[in-house]
Amino acid sequence: TVLECWGDGCWSAGGDGCWGQVVMMLGSVPGPCEPEDLIDGIIFAANYLGSTQLLSERNPSKNIRMVQAQEAVSRIKASEGALQPMTEVDLFISTQRIKMLNADSQEPMMDHALRTISYIADIGNIVVLMARRRMPRSASQDCIETTPGATEGKKQYKMICHVFESEDAQLIAQSIGQAFSVAYQEFLRANGINPEDLSQKEYSDIINTQEMYNDDLVHFSNSENCKELQIEKQKGEMLGVVIVESGWGSILPTVILANMMNVGPAARSGKLSIGDQIMSINGTSLVGLPLATCQGIIKGVRNQTQLKLNIVSCPPVTTVLIKRPDLKYQLGFSVQNGIICSLMRGGIAERGGVRVGHRIIEINGQSVVATAHEKIVQALSNSVGEIHMRTMPAAMFRLLTGQDTPLYI
Repeated sequence: TVLECWGDGCWSAGGDGCWGQVVMMLGSVPGPCEPEDLIDGIIFAANYLGSTQLLSERNPSKNIRMVQAQEAVSRIKASEGALQPMTEVDLFISTQRIKMLNADSQEPMMDHALRTISYIADIGNIVVLMARRRMPRSASQDCIETTPGATEGKKQYKMICHVFESEDAQLIAQSIGQAFSVAYQEFLRANGINPEDLSQKEYSDIINTQEMYNDDLVHFSNSENCKELQIEKQKGEMLGVVIVESGWGSILPTVILANMMNVGPAARSGKLSIGDQIMSINGTSLVGLPLATCQGIIKGVRNQTQLKLNIVSCPPVTTVLIKRPDLKYQLGFSVQNGIICSLMRGGIAERGGVRVGHRIIEINGQSVVATAHEKIVQALSNSVGEIHMRTMPAAMFRLLTGQDTPLYI
């Protein structure tokens, strides 16, 4: 979990609770509490004003998060002069969970594992606590609730927002932020790593001795893999493809061919394969563009009968090689149920070819397709030396395994 303090009372906990998968600046744990107290749990008095549900993108910016927090407050807080419904509560904060108890009866009113908390904001004497909704076991492989029919780039995630009032609002927010740091250090100690042994300079020195894993770069620079194709189609006929993002961290970010309609022009041509990366179509480059923009460009050529595509022939599975000299050097990415969620710029994972949005298929030659999240994290946490992984875009994996219905363009 990555913890950031932006100096405006807003704390963010990203990385989906995957302790040990993302590098942090360690050493002392700044905050208002004694770390030992947070392990046992501390209690703050507050007034609970209410809760509301918001829809959010997967990883919005800090500014958007703050807007969301303010929207939650505007929904819950009564207008000036109106009676504000509230309940006196005890907020229990620990390195494991955050609970809300009725101050009189001590009946539990809310209980969230700390790793599910996505954002904490204090706005004056108001605290907003955002948590990911608990997903049903039948949810998709990346355990995400989305709005029906949403495209891959426009998925909306359900967040529950709890609003509190307290004179200690800033102290509460800072204590929750400190709880993340303490929990991370406890994770390291549980895995035999002394947090004080980690220094940013030492990590940087290791990074500077490693070359970028150039499998992608070599592949893209081989002229035999770069092709210019001509595809014929009827006027008004769709190309008949599904494209997905290559993933943040790609040497050349563009879109990947994830599926083809059996009777569509793309499949009929016999020139394209699943995994091919599309560089341009009819002279319009797709490199570096958002998925929705690329989809729009492909839809825009529907009335044309001749299409010219520049592609790089690629296998659907990406090879990753991470060089980790010692367990004390963290990998620099987070993973949730096999999906790579975030990647630290300049870390050993980025140098090894890790891409955000990819599903891990294999770790050191062992399939992890049906492996539980905890075991995947354990396998990565305990791996040292050369770590070989095979990954593919999560959206492509769901299509190939029949979990998603292809929406052709």
